[in-house]
Amino acid sequence: MKKIIFSLILCAFSTIAFSQALLPGSVLPTAVFYKTDGNAYSTSQIAKGKKALLMFFDATCEHCQRTAANMSKRTKKLKNFNIYMITQDEQRSIDYFFTNYGKPLQALKNVTILQDRDRVFIPLFHPKQYPSLYLYDTDKNLTFYSSNEKDLPKFFDLMK
Repeated sequence: MKKIIFSLILCAFSTIAFSQALLPGSVLPTAVFYKTDGNAYSTSQIAKGKKALLMFFDATCEHCQRTAANMSKRTKKLKNFNIYMITQDEQRSIDYFFTNYGKPLQALKNVTILQDRDRVFIPLFHPKQYPSLYLYDTDKNLTFYSSNEKDLPKFFDLMK
């Protein structure tokens, strides 16, 4: 009997947890991150009128490294978007990541590297795993989300 009750409670909590994921049409959550120079940067500063791609990554994640490398190969397709690369890593890990996997991205003016020092990204955006990619339209509404590096071509198709 205890196992059945425990199973039901576990199922209920799992359903609640999964139902909290951001859905297409969700408005960009308000959060504060930090630029590499230490200055605060709020998601409210992301301008309307231009699509935005947010990538939540971990510098040691192989999937994130491949995603950044693949994005780096297609920088011409990324020029019409604001790109925000967000991580909870320390600065030396961020530097290593971009030096080895995202140097072309780092050089683009429309790419902003942000550090999540306050650990607010996960509770606000509900990523499933690394990397998590969020594409927002010109009105800051979510149009596509994926935590699968193999979905990167879908993002490029949606960015046209």
